[in-house]
Amino acid sequence: MIVTLDGPAGSGKSTTAWQLASRLGVEMLDTGAMYRGITAKALDRGIDIATEPHAVIELARSSEVRFDWTQQPPRLWVGRRDMTDRLRDHDVTNWVSDVSSMPAIRHVMVKAQRRIASEHPRLVTEGRDQGSVVFPDADAKFYLDASPQVRAKRRADQLRAAGKPVDLDQIREAIILRDRKDAARKDGPLICPEDAQRIDTSDMTSEQVVDFLAQRVRALVEVEA
Repeated sequence: MIVTLDGPAGSGKSTTAWQLASRLGVEMLDTGAMYRGITAKALDRGIDIATEPHAVIELARSSEVRFDWTQQPPRLWVGRRDMTDRLRDHDVTNWVSDVSSMPAIRHVMVKAQRRIASEHPRLVTEGRDQGSVVFPDADAKFYLDASPQVRAKRRADQLRAAGKPVDLDQIREAIILRDRKDAARKDGPLICPEDAQRIDTSDMTSEQVVDFLAQRVRALVEVEA
């Protein structure tokens, strides 16, 4: 059983996916973390992402991106390094769209995501192209959305909880820019799959979203208790 959650940055995909997976008794794949992990490693190695795309691509091809499923939520490793605590840093957020727009990077990541799904076939997976590109035959597809202001506040709350500095206006502008980049890229653009149910989460609590999705999934797919 594959359930896909797509949507823009800050729409609540990650939190919702973790909670939905827990509710359904399945595992969760955070594909955005995979792109962020490669971005963070490239930055930490001093690679200029704007002028050295080939170096980023080679890094992605030579680095195993994997999750430590013994941890809950799973920790993300890129090669021999645990990158989990770097994923939401501002520099990573600024560059991840550029990295994820590289077709060669997306090819590597899509292949890795499908491999993970073959090893963990009962999965809730979230990202921007899960229902449209990676798992077009998923059992249930959803597209989560919210206003830029709401999404910026959610991201700010996430950063505060991690003890990191917050500039709400800067976060909102970064989200709007990310939306434009994600929608404009040629390979795996951010779109709502035709057969996905679109949900505006702006005025919904995370619990309300999860309740709704769990009911819909159970109506569409036979889920073991």
